[in-house]
Amino acid sequence: MMPAHETYDVIVVGAGAGGMTAAAVAAAEGLRVLVIEKTAFVGGTTAWSGGMVWIPANPKMKESGLSDSVTDAVQYLSSTVPEPANAGLRAAFLARGPEAVAYLEANTQVRLQPVKAYPDYYPERLGAAPGGRVLEPVVFDGTRLGAHFARLRPPLPEFTLFGGMMVNRLDIPHLRQVGKSLRSTLRATRLVSEYAWQRLRSPRGTTLHLGNALAARLYASLLARQVEILFSADVEDLSMQGERVGGVVIRHGARDRLIAARRGVVLATGGFSHDATLRKRLFPPAAGFVSATNTSGTGDGLRLAAATGAALNTEATSPAYWVPASLFRRADGSRGVFPHTVTDRAKPGVIAVNAAGRRFVNEALSYHEFVLAMLRDGNGEPDRPFYLVCDRPFLWSYGLGRIKPFTRNIRRYAASGELVEAADIAQLAVKIGIKPSTLAATIASYNSGAKEGRDPEFGRGSTIYQRHLGDISHKPNPCVAPILRGPFFAMRIYPADLGTAIGMKVDAQARVLREDGTPVAGLYACGNDMGSIMNGNYPGPGITLGPALTFGYIAGRHLAEGAITASSAAKVSVEL
Repeated sequence: MMPAHETYDVIVVGAGAGGMTAAAVAAAEGLRVLVIEKTAFVGGTTAWSGGMVWIPANPKMKESGLSDSVTDAVQYLSSTVPEPANAGLRAAFLARGPEAVAYLEANTQVRLQPVKAYPDYYPERLGAAPGGRVLEPVVFDGTRLGAHFARLRPPLPEFTLFGGMMVNRLDIPHLRQVGKSLRSTLRATRLVSEYAWQRLRSPRGTTLHLGNALAARLYASLLARQVEILFSADVEDLSMQGERVGGVVIRHGARDRLIAARRGVVLATGGFSHDATLRKRLFPPAAGFVSATNTSGTGDGLRLAAATGAALNTEATSPAYWVPASLFRRADGSRGVFPHTVTDRAKPGVIAVNAAGRRFVNEALSYHEFVLAMLRDGNGEPDRPFYLVCDRPFLWSYGLGRIKPFTRNIRRYAASGELVEAADIAQLAVKIGIKPSTLAATIASYNSGAKEGRDPEFGRGSTIYQRHLGDISHKPNPCVAPILRGPFFAMRIYPADLGTAIGMKVDAQARVLREDGTPVAGLYACGNDMGSIMNGNYPGPGITLGPALTFGYIAGRHLAEGAITASSAAKVSVEL
């Protein structure tokens, strides 16, 4: 179906978190908005994600009795993002992030709650917070979308149970205690019963959590404001009116069509994670071509902007945000990419080894730091192998990759090559191409300290963040246990990206800039189309979605107002 109008106030290209936020805010301000999405679904990579939103000193913290300040956040960022580049954008983010949260809660369907016990990734740094800076979406009932529920991108099947049941962070410990705790067993029984009832009416569970809930809430906000969404349409070009972006040329089916935008166009197409040419040009060689993002992120926004003379912001310590990932084939033949974020690496009883069979990293560090260690160890070789190694008790208790805890039949994973199994360490080493004596020595060295809960080599479990990701019930160190009981297992992991950090240069109003620093009139960017305000550093959970929502909000308000208010301008003067 083509758009109902030839002219809109605002056109947003891309229906991920940043784009939908910009559209929702512009619509809430009374503007006629069109969203153009190249796929058949809204949500982008957000719908697959954990849905974490990092915004320091946010109003939800205060409501929950948690203390924080912009001053503390500035101090924390000064050490975790030490480069001077984009300091003005970080100041704008800190000043207007809390404002964005309050606005979205008051004017859209977005509802967020603080995760009270989720530390910043470098908790030993000055200004770090033990929790609350990261927000998560409140659970959402997908049936509220009605027939539009079919347009919400489903979560990755590997992060659901029973073919479509989502669970939140608080449910996971209870599911592990089924049969051991009456309270946990009753809770799990209720969840499964609710899911069974939902499946009678829907092809998947309708109790939505994490990033799927955030995408659903933003989508519901657009529907409530009667924002038009054009699906399965490609934007071929930006229409220029002199030096100003005045609309887009779209291809929908076999037909091209010009649609005008009175106020401007927002680019939010998801970055370039799946553009092989840009990856080869901008990524380190050891990064390879594995991405945990949605395949629609092929650099469309960057190419559209470049044609207007827009500048690329390449001032990034890292060109992407990283995560170790394992690869597999689904039953339908499609390739799966499992991001090893928080479910296994920090749990007690697993280690990561390089091609030589030696440990190379503290496995409980953030996923971004973990892959930086892989890239350093890889010496520019894109196919250098890395493995997670564990024993049977670990696999049973915690799972590994997409293999869930308490999985009895692991034969299909071993048969496909996704999981390598051996009766002893020597056999395992041979199967993965490592010298047996080296792998045996590595595990023996690890075990010698692990039996007492210590990791002398890397200090695993030494911070509250690492311990948060471990198993709190395991003593004395929630992140460390020996690898003792066969059979033993290995799973190959690859450096993968969670999103690109290199994007367009923008100003504090989310306007796209030329090389000379002047804005391209009528053109805005947010999400991964916008250059990283963190310069490719990863200070805490949700530092991609936090800026995406904030600058989507800023773009929507600026488009509605024509200029930021004096009060907002004063707020942006915060210094980093």
